[in-house]
Amino acid sequence: MADVPLIELTGVTRVYRTGGGEVLALDGVSLAIRRGEFVAIMGPSGSGKSTLMSLLGCLDRPSGGRYRVGGTDVADLDPDDLAALRRRTFGFVFQRYNLLASSTAVENVEMPAIYAGLPADERRARALDLLGELGLGDRTDHRPGELSGGQQQRVSIARALMNGADVILADEPTGALDSRSSADVMALLKDLHRKGHTVIVITHDPAVAAHADRRIEIADGRIIGDTGAVGDGAGVVALVRRLPANSAAAAAAQVFEAGVTAFRSLRANLFRTALTLLGVVIGVSAVVVMLAVGEGSQRDVVARIQSIGSDLLFVRPGAPGTRPSGEVASLTVADAAALAELGNVLAAVPERSGSKTLRHGAVDHRTSVKAVSEDFPLARDWSLISGVFFTADDLRSHAAVTVIGTTVARNLFPDGEDPVGRYVLMAGVPFQVIGVLEPKGATAFGTDQDDTALVPVTTGFVRLFGQPYLSLLTVRVADTSRIAATEEAVRETLIGRHGVEDFQLRNTASLLETVQGTQRTFTLLLASVAAISLLVGGIGVMNIMLVSVSERTREIGIRMATGARRFDIMVQFNVEALVVGGLGGLLGVALGIGGALALERFGISTVVHPEPAALAFSCALLTGLVFGYLPARKASRLDPVVALASE
Repeated sequence: MADVPLIELTGVTRVYRTGGGEVLALDGVSLAIRRGEFVAIMGPSGSGKSTLMSLLGCLDRPSGGRYRVGGTDVADLDPDDLAALRRRTFGFVFQRYNLLASSTAVENVEMPAIYAGLPADERRARALDLLGELGLGDRTDHRPGELSGGQQQRVSIARALMNGADVILADEPTGALDSRSSADVMALLKDLHRKGHTVIVITHDPAVAAHADRRIEIADGRIIGDTGAVGDGAGVVALVRRLPANSAAAAAAQVFEAGVTAFRSLRANLFRTALTLLGVVIGVSAVVVMLAVGEGSQRDVVARIQSIGSDLLFVRPGAPGTRPSGEVASLTVADAAALAELGNVLAAVPERSGSKTLRHGAVDHRTSVKAVSEDFPLARDWSLISGVFFTADDLRSHAAVTVIGTTVARNLFPDGEDPVGRYVLMAGVPFQVIGVLEPKGATAFGTDQDDTALVPVTTGFVRLFGQPYLSLLTVRVADTSRIAATEEAVRETLIGRHGVEDFQLRNTASLLETVQGTQRTFTLLLASVAAISLLVGGIGVMNIMLVSVSERTREIGIRMATGARRFDIMVQFNVEALVVGGLGGLLGVALGIGGALALERFGISTVVHPEPAALAFSCALLTGLVFGYLPARKASRLDPVVALASE
């Protein structure tokens, strides 16, 4: 292997295709550089020396000819293999330093080791040692804008040495420096050469080239002069630091670095960041609030249905499939008595209802009047707050008594007078108020249950409705686990009595299931509407990431030059998109919970569960991942040499 040149070009050409045709930047260049040489490549502007440097550093590929590094033909390497070769073999020192403006000196130096997988503590220790050796021990936490040109170039050299590169490629390393700083940089490069590094300097300055042992002149893409190699490289020991292969550590370091970079980018463009986050925040908070409102509405509806009783069977007149009507004479009090004899039946209450106007003094109030039996409180689990309920004797004697709800009591007796013992006119007949029902509130359908007056069913038939048939028959079961069997027994009993199924039977459990299903659909609809806001927020994330890729093209080129693979760049920008989505998700969840609590104070029922909040946050993360993919893919496929040339 001692006879194999470290770098060997054979008939290399490089052609650039432009809108006006083709430009031949390199024309049949053949060159061999052995390990340990100090080479200066000279030429005027436009001679092709920068193109040659890009090819030497594997930032670009030749259009023709062969280029070998350590005997390996670069034409056989894919982009990730080229990145690994750059990471192991080359260290770049650029004329414009190419440091990340938002990172400190030590963070800039650490970058190549991140992609090499060096653990964080070892990485930082080595970066600090290098900066100390280069006289920047007191500038490690300074950013490039706080350093002089010479100091920035020293940071660039330290970065080139971070992975123990065999070859130091310096492109016009003194072009932006004063004479004193230039002398210091060239002294550093000569010292690196003495320590075993192969140093290649690209320059147009003969004074800089004079420091090299070998000088190569290039013009119009061709080598026109070469002083020849000094020695054969034998006995030269390259300073190669082999970093541990630790993929897990490398992945963790990259994710952490990507997260730090993401927050720097967000902080650097606060107004744009706020607008981008606003879309995600609105989407997530809308999902949380909508689901909280849906859950609250469902809870209220279920509670109202359960206030009726979940152990009830309702029998209404009319054949199945027809609209139930109290004017159909298919149910009678005798049916109720027959059902009361069935097993598992606590009570069977006949009911005839209608709307009547009640009067007390000069006050009129129209309300729902129900003629029921004495078992009504048992069937409906409805007690009284004052007075008593009518009895079986009242039914037998057709007593003109009534029990009223709190809404009726409040309207007929507005001055707070106790209704019990008072008389009200109903259809011209005086009825004595003997009790007031406890308040029940509204039904699941918004009807006020307390706006009612109850009378004995026999009295209602004779004095109010005139016909002895029912509009409803309510059955309360003892054991709800047997409600299905009891429902079937009720059906068979009534068919046996009537000869046909001229009634409709339903239990509150099925009603509850129907309402819950409807409410879930409504909640899903609300969540879907809110999710549209999240989608709009995702488009905003993609937009900011695309802008970020355009603004940070040079940074991408720097990372690629220091050994980042395409996958590493993908991780970088995907993590940044995840940070945007995650931060927006957290703010959105907080705002959504706050909004739900605020609505609760305004009387809108809401229920906040952790699951919807977690779902909304997960959707925000997924939004960042999905909408960050295309910008990340675009960034990862940039050509390193084109990215580095970007302004």
